[in-house]
Amino acid sequence: MIDAVEGVSEQDAKIVGYAHDNNKAIIVAVNKWDAVKKDNGSVKEYEATIRKRLPFINYAPIVFISALTGQRVEKLLDMILIVNNNYNHRIKTGVLNDILNRAVLINQPPSDKGKRGKLYYGSQVAVRPPKFQLSVNDKDLFHFSYIRYIENQIREAYSFDGVPIIISLKNRGEK
Repeated sequence: MIDAVEGVSEQDAKIVGYAHDNNKAIIVAVNKWDAVKKDNGSVKEYEATIRKRLPFINYAPIVFISALTGQRVEKLLDMILIVNNNYNHRIKTGVLNDILNRAVLINQPPSDKGKRGKLYYGSQVAVRPPKFQLSVNDKDLFHFSYIRYIENQIREAYSFDGVPIIISLKNRGEK
């Protein structure tokens, strides 16, 4: 929970960092929103400031509340239910592979020295948080930016708001 008057403190950033590093679901609640002078762009500006200060949790929803007046507290409770569902969500293997195939058609895996990365299939191996394992020809060919691209494609199909997604690669035939 961030104090709207103070903004994101060092302690806030540290706590969010711990939650992120431990793959926990995250919702950023901005309290005391009633105490902030606002205009038409206040929410977007404040949200941009938070995203800039905490760029590693771009998947986390931000809810502006007032515990004093009760403003948007119900929205926060609804968001908690949504994020909990996302944290426990499982994608069927066939559906996941459809997403992966579309992603590969749009943006081919990288190549190195004439050897192109191949993405054979993927499956979801865990929830809390969702973890996906992708079978590839050579995991050394897949740069983290391509893995991030795959994550974004999964998020586009299934929002997974508030939830980190873990993607691991294994070479084909590897256990």
